[in-house]
Amino acid sequence: MLTKRIIPCLDVKDGRTVKGVNFVDLRDAGDPVELAARYAEEGADELVFLDISATLEKRKTLVQLVKNVAREVHIPFTVGGGISTTEDVSALLDAGADKVSVNSAAVKRPELINELSKNFGSQCIVVAIDSRYVDGVDIVHTHGGSRPTKIKTLEWAVEVEERGAGEILLTSMDHDGTKNGFATDLTNRISDLVNIPLIASGGGGESAHFSNIFERSGADAALAASIFHYREVEISTIKKELKNKNIPVRI
Repeated sequence: MLTKRIIPCLDVKDGRTVKGVNFVDLRDAGDPVELAARYAEEGADELVFLDISATLEKRKTLVQLVKNVAREVHIPFTVGGGISTTEDVSALLDAGADKVSVNSAAVKRPELINELSKNFGSQCIVVAIDSRYVDGVDIVHTHGGSRPTKIKTLEWAVEVEERGAGEILLTSMDHDGTKNGFATDLTNRISDLVNIPLIASGGGGESAHFSNIFERSGADAALAASIFHYREVEISTIKKELKNKNIPVRI
């Protein structure tokens, strides 16, 4: 059985790591390069770096910052934010990223997923889905969660796999930053529909939330941010709890 992964997320704005609640009220959380190095040392299985304002500000991800982070870590490293072309992906992979995450551009032009998968391999392409529950339906949002679409989250998850995505990063906007636990029901419904790895994101606040998402859904990994940034929960503590519950994990 594959080990479950614990993934810290670096949400970056203006070159600094930030974190908010439900995608708003952002506050500073530190230097992304220093945090990346710390997480690699503390046993993180992977890192995710999201330049959260790149799409809204209509610019590309900060390539130099990606280079600086990649220099400090030796674990898989996913980068997202403002990616809309094969050239963008080439630049980020050359800068040291192992995988790229696409969201808004893929929603706008779904063929992008096919193109990136064909050019770089599906194992390199992560599709991030920001989902919010609206009028009884889980709906995809874009542009850092600021713009609702008419696309149903479950249908989009199936489509991105069909188009060649190698992994899905699912963020529940309703749970994001609340530290009240992951969206187990939504995560489980999607894991039942797709065969590619699924990362659960949004709501992780204590060790029990991580064991809960793995026990109650088919998530392959769980991602969190502020609890790691502010040392509220240690990665090693989470992994010990998972091991004690016979959930396979890399110690």
